[in-house]
Amino acid sequence: MNKFFRAIIAAWGAKKLGGGCLSTIVIFIIIYTLLGKCDNSSRGATLEKANKRTVAVCKK
Repeated sequence: MNKFFRAIIAAWGAKKLGGGCLSTIVIFIIIYTLLGKCDNSSRGATLEKANKRTVAVCKK
């Protein structure tokens, strides 16, 4: 995920969930970090699938 869109989503979520100034900042950091971790794990899974080759075996 692009860092710009990750920040926009985290800011929107922090605005909706945060109550005060400090809690909004903490929630922003948590959401931003979680979105980054989700992005990295999905890229790794996609790369693993792309590197596997399928071999068909036909018996006569």
